[in-house]
Amino acid sequence: MRTDNQPADTVSERNGGLFRSSRRSRPVQFVLHYGEMVVAMFLGMLALGLPLAALLGVAGVHVSTWEADAPELLLLGMAFTMSLPMAAWMRYRGHRWTPVWEMTGSMFVPSFAAIGLLWAGAVADTDALLLLQHIGMLPSMLAVMLLRLDEYTGHAGHVHAAA
Repeated sequence: MRTDNQPADTVSERNGGLFRSSRRSRPVQFVLHYGEMVVAMFLGMLALGLPLAALLGVAGVHVSTWEADAPELLLLGMAFTMSLPMAAWMRYRGHRWTPVWEMTGSMFVPSFAAIGLLWAGAVADTDALLLLQHIGMLPSMLAVMLLRLDEYTGHAGHVHAAA
């Protein structure tokens, strides 16, 4: 809780004081935000993957065959299920839409690269493509964050999420 003589945190007034970005150093805030994005993407993969597969199964699309029959859809589905909660978390934390879309794009760039490797015949194994995709997402997210240091170190304000 803050008292009247304390400065308001950038986002914590809205989310119960869980994240007090104004009291952390810029590097610490940057690392914490990166960690939040990684956690959100993996939680999304786990939490949304099965419901998405079940929903598609009802529509007659069997995800179990994607690994052999449609690895591109598997890669894109993975990027989607990892991006959605990450974008939602960013909006909850007060980020504007532009950084949210940039971060979402950072999830799809490695996916498109993996699809390119598949189509070029360079990598045919779906598990290897998934591994490359997931490994590629980490530096891709980092690059986006480095381009907007103020956004990801808690010094951009984050209070204009409704805009």
